[in-house]
Amino acid sequence: MQYVNMTKEQLKLELEKYNAEMNALKEKGLKLDLSRGKPSKEQLDLSMPMLNVINSRSVMDSENGVDCRNYGGLDGIPEAKRLLADMLSTRSENVLVSDNSSLSLMFSLVSHGMLEGIMGETPWYEVKNRKFLCPVPGYDRHFAITEHFGFELISVPMNEEGPDMDVVERLVSSDDSIKGIWCVPMYSNPTGIVFSDETVKRFAHLKPKAKDFRIFWDNAYCVHSLYPDDNVKFPDILEECAKAGNADMVYEFCSTSKISFPGDGISALATSVANLIDVKNFMKFSTIGPDKLNQLRHARYFKNLAGIKAHMAKHADIMRPKFEKVLEILARELEGTGIASWTKPRGGYFLSFDTMNGCAAKVVALCKEAGVVFTGAGATHPYGVDPEDKNIRIAPSFATLDEIDTAASLFCLAVKIVSLEKLIAE
Repeated sequence: MQYVNMTKEQLKLELEKYNAEMNALKEKGLKLDLSRGKPSKEQLDLSMPMLNVINSRSVMDSENGVDCRNYGGLDGIPEAKRLLADMLSTRSENVLVSDNSSLSLMFSLVSHGMLEGIMGETPWYEVKNRKFLCPVPGYDRHFAITEHFGFELISVPMNEEGPDMDVVERLVSSDDSIKGIWCVPMYSNPTGIVFSDETVKRFAHLKPKAKDFRIFWDNAYCVHSLYPDDNVKFPDILEECAKAGNADMVYEFCSTSKISFPGDGISALATSVANLIDVKNFMKFSTIGPDKLNQLRHARYFKNLAGIKAHMAKHADIMRPKFEKVLEILARELEGTGIASWTKPRGGYFLSFDTMNGCAAKVVALCKEAGVVFTGAGATHPYGVDPEDKNIRIAPSFATLDEIDTAASLFCLAVKIVSLEKLIAE
């Protein structure tokens, strides 16, 4: 029964029952965390054989004869470039391979735009009222980078096909102080949405007023399907931009952080040859080359895209039951109540959950009181402020199935309590 159709007396009786259940849970002293999308120990264990791929007796030369123990190779070794290019469905000549963090590459590129300017354009620090577009709900660490550099963050609503492209097209074509947009195109953080082909093509055909406008295309979850048989086909944004005459407009990123080891993976930037020349011209001042031994280890272990996909099928076998458990509990406890909605992702690391307006912060706080930590309400919006106070990101990966059962059930209880209090007060 929908709560909005209940009488005040019925609502109060329900609230009394749920408060008693919550008090009993608080007495258990729970300590559970569903706040960040970290791989579990079982997932990390999958990559342990990689550590045996090279040792003191191994040949340490890359396929082009470079000694991976030494300096040099600013853009990475050929076999690592080919591996990550195949993962992104693009070409090796468009790829630069770096160390474990794609976020560091993103930070470096925004920093480059700020201090030196993109391909000879005016440095962004000289641009008054500089702006960056932020699809919401989205990834807090993306937003934090551009907030750190003093950009005004402009929210763009997400729909089932990706960012609202009518809004994006209107904004970028009319304002040359808008310098970029953040995107997670596959299994988006936190909604799990996959951008439609039409959305990808509309991105490629943007006509930005700013010559140095860049799409920051964070393809972090391009091989992270929960259902490997889905075999999602996805356009190559670099190819689409080139066909549209906008070859330089996109920076694409990926990493193996949630494929091998988050602290010891490899990352890649894929972009036009002209952009790569620009990028290497500033990177040469900060490094004499990445960790090529780690690149060699990854290339020899995975060998090719088929090797990555086989490995990710094992990840999916661990992750899928966790997502299905959360969805099962949400459906059982909240479906038909009219007080919440949520996404049902087929891949990635997160679910996006919407409460009634004005309830998210209270739900998260109540869960924390009971010993279960979720990502802070508002984290999925610029400046950490959700104007409607309704969105919560749920990250099931790190917890065990038993922990998820407890945490998700408590979460639903908190949603009911906060929603009932709101309805009774209205």
